Amino acid sequence: MGKEGFIEALVRPTVRALTPYSSARDEYDGAGNKMIFLDANENPFDNGLNRYPDPHQKSLKKLIARVRSLSPDQILLGNGSDEVLDLLFRVFCEPYTDAVITLPPTYGMYAVLAGINAVENIEIPLTPDFQPDVDQILEKAGAHTKMIFLCSPNNPTGNSLDPARVLAILEGFTGLVVIDEAYIDFSEAEGFVPLLKTHPNLVVTQTLSKAFGLAGIRLGMCFAAPEIIAFLKRVKPPYNVNELTQQRARTALSNLDKVAREIGELKASRAQLRKGLLDIPFIEEVFPTDANFILARVDNARLRYRQLVDKGIVVRDRSSQLGCANTLRFTVGTPEENTALLNTLKILDT
Repeated sequence: MGKEGFIEALVRPTVRALTPYSSARDEYDGAGNKMIFLDANENPFDNGLNRYPDPHQKSLKKLIARVRSLSPDQILLGNGSDEVLDLLFRVFCEPYTDAVITLPPTYGMYAVLAGINAVENIEIPLTPDFQPDVDQILEKAGAHTKMIFLCSPNNPTGNSLDPARVLAILEGFTGLVVIDEAYIDFSEAEGFVPLLKTHPNLVVTQTLSKAFGLAGIRLGMCFAAPEIIAFLKRVKPPYNVNELTQQRARTALSNLDKVAREIGELKASRAQLRKGLLDIPFIEEVFPTDANFILARVDNARLRYRQLVDKGIVVRDRSSQLGCANTLRFTVGTPEENTALLNTLKILDT
């Protein structure tokens, strides 16, 4: 990669020609604490939320940039990672013409978004040890294949993808390689953000939903070359990240010691839970994990799922996923919740 203009060539012609919507706050840039704002048809009575939020989330992006060793122009924020992923489809994939590649078993929204956007989804299964089949991926990637979606650590399997295989895909594919790192904070691996410096076709998505404990605020993050971010900004809604979300995100990113402590506790609980699952007679296999969940193969997933629900414990049956027959996915909970799960599993009928 590295040829100038190749990103623009990947963009849909209608998006290249698009003039983005300009909100009232786009047209004014300056210190606003003493200004009288009569431009955006807002309610003038101050309640802390009567004004539209910063459409570019400048102060929040500065914090994220510092935490992730990026520049703010490499960051796009969305209403959860799903909005970020949808924007990628809308910018780069021509409906009824283009295609993407996904690697099942993986996060189901990639296929859903492909369907919504009328984009062909070419599925190339992960290998039996849940790693990308590089040769098959590069062979099946045609002239109209715009994006490849990788998930690392992978959902639902929990394993990290082999960096050498990911690098081979990055260097062998002429479109965008989108790496979903929703669970990266639970992994010992560095992740792929550092490769943004050398691979302009790389896009990395992350979230505050998992390690930061902020699933309720719906904040997704996209890290990419400034040129990619600029095109995504052309199609994003003007106020897609609300003020309350921005406030809570800034608070969390300003208290990284708390986040690190909770991540450490979850990793310790994950190890204890995995050890306990290995002692359950009807659990046949417990897969390695770098995420905040554990995938396990059981004798009868549908039966065990129902039994757990009857006991007041909800897990996820992943048996419908390719290569995941008779598997349950256990999210790592509090020590008390994990103990309750293990104690319940021990008394289920075998």
